[in-house]
Amino acid sequence: KCRTGPLDIVFVIDSSRSVRPFEFETMRRFMMDIIGSLDVGPNATRVGVIQYSSQVQNIFSLKTFFTRADMEKAINSIVPLAQGTMTGLAIQYAMNVAFTTQEGARPLHKKIPRIAIIVTDGRPQDRVTEVATQARNAGIEIYAVGIQRADMNSLRAMASPPLEEHVFLVESFELIQQFGKQFQDKLCGVDTCMEQEHSCQHSCISTPSSFYCECNPGYRLNVDGKTCSPIDACADGRHGCQHQCVSTRGSYSCRCRVGYYLNQDKRTCSMIDYCSFGNHSCQHECVSIPKGHYCRCRSGFTLQPDSRSCRATDLCNGVDHGCEFKCVSTEGSYHCMCPEGQQLQADGKACSKCGAGHVDLVMVIDGSKSVRPQNFELVKQFVNRIVDLLEVSPHGTRVGLVQYSSRVRTEFPLNKYHSADEIKKAVMEVEYMEKGTMTGLALKHMVEHSFSELEGARPLSHNIPRIGLVFTDGRSQDDISEWARRAKESGIVMFAVGVGKAVEEELRAIASEPVEQHFSYSADFTTMTHLVENFKLNICPEEGKGETEIRSPCECEALVQFQTNTVAILQSLTEKNILWAQSLAQMTARLEDLEKQIASKK
Repeated sequence: KCRTGPLDIVFVIDSSRSVRPFEFETMRRFMMDIIGSLDVGPNATRVGVIQYSSQVQNIFSLKTFFTRADMEKAINSIVPLAQGTMTGLAIQYAMNVAFTTQEGARPLHKKIPRIAIIVTDGRPQDRVTEVATQARNAGIEIYAVGIQRADMNSLRAMASPPLEEHVFLVESFELIQQFGKQFQDKLCGVDTCMEQEHSCQHSCISTPSSFYCECNPGYRLNVDGKTCSPIDACADGRHGCQHQCVSTRGSYSCRCRVGYYLNQDKRTCSMIDYCSFGNHSCQHECVSIPKGHYCRCRSGFTLQPDSRSCRATDLCNGVDHGCEFKCVSTEGSYHCMCPEGQQLQADGKACSKCGAGHVDLVMVIDGSKSVRPQNFELVKQFVNRIVDLLEVSPHGTRVGLVQYSSRVRTEFPLNKYHSADEIKKAVMEVEYMEKGTMTGLALKHMVEHSFSELEGARPLSHNIPRIGLVFTDGRSQDDISEWARRAKESGIVMFAVGVGKAVEEELRAIASEPVEQHFSYSADFTTMTHLVENFKLNICPEEGKGETEIRSPCECEALVQFQTNTVAILQSLTEKNILWAQSLAQMTARLEDLEKQIASKK
């Protein structure tokens, strides 16, 4: 068997009328002897056969058969054409059709030799020199085998150099089988991978005159032609994995983040329902999160230090009472109140909005490890309570959100969403970052990026107030003073909200003047509802600022109503004082009459 590497071989057989039937049988035997010496297969040597006379007929192409038995059966079924001798036409067909990748030839960059074996017994009836040159230039190595009456000049015009290795003249058809054994040695040559230092990292493939390197499945050949690198199947971005793509030797698999499991489609992920395990011990409600679960109490109850049990408490200390402005507790219940000048709406929770104005608001929330997942969910609800206070629209109030820990991430810029519902949905989809507390880095990011016109802040010339709200639960791990100062110097009104172990000194450094109106603190995440109320009292801009001048009807109506009520009360008091004075005078006169009567009787 031939031990060289894979070849793409096409036999070009002359079946003109000058080839008698018994002579054609020897040509069949010649082809089968050559094929019998080759290692044929889809990744080894591929073989095709065409016959020609006045026309060209494809017997089978390079992609048709991959076993010797199938090839021999097809060769034995050939019916000679028995017409003229158009050898140039056959070479043209081999170049334009038989040796194309569509017909099974391997791509040229794989360096698999393309070999045409032309067997003819006469002189061509068309020109062969020019078309043979084109075929050789296209990378086809041509062996020209002439039998008996063949024209030597035509054979030399067709064959590849050196001619002494590619031109053969056999005296008769009877000798062609003996020649076939000699031709096998020419075709196979030596195993160049064994004879030379190839330096191939994976596999060396011999060719009749050289060798080339090949990589194992899952690897690609580097530009040096010798070493191999793993194929990153994830790099093209077409893997469809929802969370993570893991490349494995030319293939890939999808993997989910911690707290999720891979669905049956092997691409999408679903969150693990830790509460369904039944071992959470929560007194009221269990809430699953990506890394576990936490317990939650029903409205009117507070979670105890054991993080499982609940105790009844002031209903207004929960975050679900829904009051827009202020919640007032009563025994076993509560009711909502609005600030002076605003009326409670029909839902018993919302207040009429007066003079809210236009602002660019960026909230910077602490996503450090100390916050913990269940408290981070409360922080997101806190953010959405603030969004509920605002009239969000492209020309009204714009809202952006930044989260920070050891690094800073813009969750969405000022120009991303144009309605409160869109913002609230995006807030609830924010993923908790964990790790450190780099508040100074977050302030720098807010100043340099969040309030840039590129991210949606309106130009300073429009006089739209810029408000920054920083929410943190602990001491910063970097310096905040410089960027807190720069933020305020750039015209940003800064609010600082602290919870738990937040440092008052840092909160005051962040807050704008007057500091008392611009910083708030709550000892516990579950009781920070009042912070929203404090923020509402201070967030509204001055009347008349912004692109559109705003005149609040509520302020005027409230003032007029107050004045009217006050005048009515004063008039009532005055009338009552006059009546009281008159009554007093009458009583005094009667007392004087009685005293006179008593004195006269004595």
